[in-house]
Amino acid sequence: MLAPLRIILTPEEDCTLAELRLAQHLPQRTRDRAHMSRLNAQGWNVPAIAEIFECHPHTVRAALRRWEKRG
Repeated sequence: MLAPLRIILTPEEDCTLAELRLAQHLPQRTRDRAHMSRLNAQGWNVPAIAEIFECHPHTVRAALRRWEKRG
């Protein structure tokens, strides 16, 4: 079983992700990743986020790990 994955956002990072989520000029995929990161930081687990976005949990984990590495 995989260990729970949880990211921690600074207030500035959370604000940036909130803006990205609503930016209509960005691809939907980018906005979804921003939303996934915010939900995880708010306490949502990977399977629940995957259900919301109708995707595989691996997709959510990849987005969260990408955020951890690159910001």
